[in-house]
Amino acid sequence: MTIQPKPVYPTAGIRAVERRFLPDAQPPLMERAGAAAAALAMKLIASRPGPVLVMAGPGNNGGDGLVLARLLRESGREVTVAFAGDPARQPDDARAAHELWSDGGSTVAEFPAATRWALAVDALFGIGLGRPLDGRLAQWIEQFNRLPCPRLAIDIPSGLDADTGAVLGVAVRASHTITFIALKPGLLTRYGPDHCGAVSVHHLDLPVAEGEPAPGWTVAPELFAAHLVPRMKNSHKGLFGDVGIVGGAGGMVGAALLAGRAALRLGAGRVYVGLAAAHAPAADTLQPELMLRTAEEAVQLGGVLVVGPGLGRDEAARRLLDAAIARPVPLLLDADALNLVAARPVLAHHLERRGTATLVTPHPAEAARLLGVTTPEVQADRLAAAVAIASRLGAHTVLKGCGSVLAAPDGRWWINTTGNPGMASAGMGDVLSGMGGALLAQGWSAEAALLGAVHLHGAAADMLVAGGEGPVGLAAGELIDAARRLLNRLSTPVA
Repeated sequence: MTIQPKPVYPTAGIRAVERRFLPDAQPPLMERAGAAAAALAMKLIASRPGPVLVMAGPGNNGGDGLVLARLLRESGREVTVAFAGDPARQPDDARAAHELWSDGGSTVAEFPAATRWALAVDALFGIGLGRPLDGRLAQWIEQFNRLPCPRLAIDIPSGLDADTGAVLGVAVRASHTITFIALKPGLLTRYGPDHCGAVSVHHLDLPVAEGEPAPGWTVAPELFAAHLVPRMKNSHKGLFGDVGIVGGAGGMVGAALLAGRAALRLGAGRVYVGLAAAHAPAADTLQPELMLRTAEEAVQLGGVLVVGPGLGRDEAARRLLDAAIARPVPLLLDADALNLVAARPVLAHHLERRGTATLVTPHPAEAARLLGVTTPEVQADRLAAAVAIASRLGAHTVLKGCGSVLAAPDGRWWINTTGNPGMASAGMGDVLSGMGGALLAQGWSAEAALLGAVHLHGAAADMLVAGGEGPVGLAAGELIDAARRLLNRLSTPVA
């Protein structure tokens, strides 16, 4: 079964959906949200005795929590609500939820003393939080995070920025998060995956798809399914393209070889690895199918060029990059190629004017150099940074990291959900570059090649970790064969 991409909405998009349906929604959206959260809570406590703790905040997220508390109480569970608000100052729906809860229940104004909770529910703040949490509420969250029971966050863990995944002072660490209407970027990138646990989406029975198109999507094979076709029996290597890898300066030959091996195993017909090192090896003894050349030769031989793995930043590297940009072939830039572009702004103009596919794969520090900002500024809004680079360079872009963000030059964007901490090791970006080059060589569009390479790269790491190989000590080269298996599996018709 093909995994479908899921829509992702920033806060402004969610608010627009709410405004479209809020006046006429019956039952009200808060009742729907609270009921959906209560249904998940009941599953989590089905075999767990003991009371349930609900932290309820002063706004609508707190109202969702109060609806959950009422429904759990009506089901026969003991519920304690720690309320951090003033009923007189609550929004109308939240105040109504508070009144219904108070008709038979009460709240406490402090975090309860140690108890063996069956479940703890976070309903302090939702997606509208825009300030760091401190003082009493920060203490509540720190106590909540220490509870040795399942911890359910409603819509988003309190203290997590819904648009960026930044932690606003302190944030809830949930074992489960139920989010409403659609996924939000902050659940998927930066610190979001560390704070959300298992994420489920409840659409609240709203026909969201009938409105405006979703601003963004998660990456899934459905997005590049048109290229997932079995090879014809009447095939030869010339049908699957040539890739030229340009890099491998002194002390960094391994980076180019990793990219070359990845390109070969992901299906390129021929792979030339152009090494810039003065005393480069004549052959790759572990992968003799690779054709090793000088870097200058590889620039001219490749039908697709991957420039940057171990390239260096000297004058010779600059000349190689200039020659590669000038060639009218699909081009993928990584690592030092991106640093050279950042150092010479005229190259960004040349990239934007290229008439052929261009892909760039920066990590946060490289992205910061391209944008002329600091790495923390890039990480503060990863989505905005990726979109800005794609627009500036006219290139399909992936900003690598936890929840890699992909962007097209026309402003469309995606967030990848595959991958794990085992990928935090040297050479991973080189392997990704080679994979992207291989897909381009086989005729994939720039968009599909980037989506496919990033998804397969992370999914290969996930498959290895699921099989007990990592995450600690996972090496970049191990991903190559795993990614090949996944690509072949996706390309095999279901009987």
